[in-house]
Amino acid sequence: MLTGFHVAVIGGDARQIEIIRRLHEWDAQVYLAGFDQLNGSFTECIDLDFEGPHVEMLDAIILPISGTDENGCADGIFTNRSLCLQVDWLKKTPVHCQIYSGIANDTLQKIAEDADRKLIPLMNRDDIAIYNSIPTVEGTIMMAIQHTDFTIHGSNVSILGLGRVGMSLARAFDQLGAKVTVGVRSTAGAARVHEMGLEYMDMKDLDTYDMNFDYLINTVPAPVVDASIIKKLPSHALILDLASKPGGTDFRYAEKRGIKAILLPGLPGLVAPKTAGKIVASVICKELQEIDRKVEE
Repeated sequence: MLTGFHVAVIGGDARQIEIIRRLHEWDAQVYLAGFDQLNGSFTECIDLDFEGPHVEMLDAIILPISGTDENGCADGIFTNRSLCLQVDWLKKTPVHCQIYSGIANDTLQKIAEDADRKLIPLMNRDDIAIYNSIPTVEGTIMMAIQHTDFTIHGSNVSILGLGRVGMSLARAFDQLGAKVTVGVRSTAGAARVHEMGLEYMDMKDLDTYDMNFDYLINTVPAPVVDASIIKKLPSHALILDLASKPGGTDFRYAEKRGIKAILLPGLPGLVAPKTAGKIVASVICKELQEIDRKVEE
């Protein structure tokens, strides 16, 4: 239980709704910023006053999965309010206050460092990333079906990256009957793909391969699907880019070539926010209990 804990949830999407519910179940006092358009759905919560005494009580601050932008501001789909982190008010929080974010850019890391508060990028955790790959895979399959007029079964699929999401995608599309080729960066990755019974490409030399793929799915947060790759794709190909913004695809060139390319960051929050929120909430609640033990010691 989190009785006596004070937690602020700042901005985010529908996943945050599930996090708020779970915090209530664990008996935490929750403060909200960026949820004013929910029409009083959480009457037990308190509106967070960034300049008020609430800040001095906070044990944790929960930011959106997307973190903040380059100005340190968090997105919130339930508000038009500006939700920007400031070092001055973060310094007013207790020393043990932790900041949770899905991902953390340089700006957010600098803000946390200047405020001398611990920042926890949740998507760096293997457990969350692996659990999160489940709704990511389901959402990718849904988008693949919606945006094409042919079946996944029998199609040629390229998946760039063999990380936690890439591996789950490769298995799922293989089980659906697609011919799967995985882009890897290491000999270990190539060995793993071979063990899975799939084909692999060396991502350092992507432009040397025949790119006759019906689906090209990118998981790498770097500019890997450039013009040299896109120009080799068949005109009916669909590019699904799952990397965080701005993705790893040259969307301008894809449009010029008439190839449909869709950026899909935060896919779990779009297709299964309840499940995705529960995954994050469970980890945060356990982490907060660890703070309690440290404080008591």
